[in-house]
Amino acid sequence: MLDERIQNEQIDDLVQAMLTLDSRDEAYHFFEDIFTIHELQAVAQRLAVARLLKEKVTYQDIAERTGASTATISRVNRCLTYGAGGYQSVLAKLDTKKAPDAD
Repeated sequence: MLDERIQNEQIDDLVQAMLTLDSRDEAYHFFEDIFTIHELQAVAQRLAVARLLKEKVTYQDIAERTGASTATISRVNRCLTYGAGGYQSVLAKLDTKKAPDAD
């Protein structure tokens, strides 16, 4: 069940827009237009933190490798533990695409 606090017409439109992207280049162009550089870097950093947490890397090592604050690392960890499963789903799909048999 999706959190009702994030469900609205504008966010649904954003989700639909992201689902229309057909290529990496198209995604880069859209992200460049829709996000500030800081916003895009922050989102990418959270994904990197989630990947490292999944690999059981320590908070200190994650902070050193990503530049994320312990507060950000803790928030991402809470999402991994108690969230909607979005990180796990995306990370599993990314891992599948990187697997040698996935080519």
